[in-house]
Amino acid sequence: MVIKICVGSSCHLKGSQEIVELLTKAVEDYNLGNDITLTGSFCIGKCNRLGVTVQVDDEIHTGITRENFKEFFNDKVLAVIDNERK
Repeated sequence: MVIKICVGSSCHLKGSQEIVELLTKAVEDYNLGNDITLTGSFCIGKCNRLGVTVQVDDEIHTGITRENFKEFFNDKVLAVIDNERK
């Protein structure tokens, strides 16, 4: 799985560095280093008024914030990995 975090100027101002840190920690906490590649992008092209844009494989998610990060990670990352392992 490839997770691409927008670090362009708009997302940077909305906290992309914090999302990078949260994703890095979550990947480490769940021992997913062999399953996930984290990368950055200067613009994914789906800017949102609130939060950061994150692309998981081919699916783009907008509005990711510290407050909704756990839900995003559980639903869009862990659930997908669990399904792939079945």
